[in-house]
Amino acid sequence: MAKASLKQQILEAGHDLIWAGGYAATGVRDIVAAAKAPQGSFTNHFRSKEDFALEVLDRYFAYVQGLVAEALGDAAQPPTARLKRYLDLITTKLAEADFARGCLIGNFSLETAGTSERLRARLSDIFVLWRQPFADCIAEAQAAGEITDAFAADDLADFLLASWQGAMLRMKVDRSPAPLERFKSIALATIFGKTRP
Repeated sequence: MAKASLKQQILEAGHDLIWAGGYAATGVRDIVAAAKAPQGSFTNHFRSKEDFALEVLDRYFAYVQGLVAEALGDAAQPPTARLKRYLDLITTKLAEADFARGCLIGNFSLETAGTSERLRARLSDIFVLWRQPFADCIAEAQAAGEITDAFAADDLADFLLASWQGAMLRMKVDRSPAPLERFKSIALATIFGKTRP
């Protein structure tokens, strides 16, 4: 009988370690120890730690895409309500980690974009893919007169994601939801709300 693959176990353990402690601080030995797997099982599935990180990143982004679809996909709700729903949903998820972990995509962006060209390129692709459902929702809101059309929907979507990442960064420093709530109240009352900038 063939031995069961430990790949998923290793990915899950590594995901948790990297999210909690960062990419640089997480060694392959730490990952296999947390997965209760032999050292050789890592190299059986991944050519390098960088290859491993790319899979972790893709798995996390698939999870994020599910959250985006859950929040933005309800066409019965006005577009701006769907944007707020996404921000509130993420705030709830961040609270589960006591506002200490932030977004794994943002964490990878800060830590690896300057040291790994492969991770930087994948992160760039992820942000383009991540932007699209927000741009679509914003364009719908612009057509309905809910959001200013002074800026392109793609640019507003980029602004939203980048600013939200910044709020999460400050949240991690303060270990508080206050930066998230501040961002939501200002952004949703001005550029993403009825009041025009």
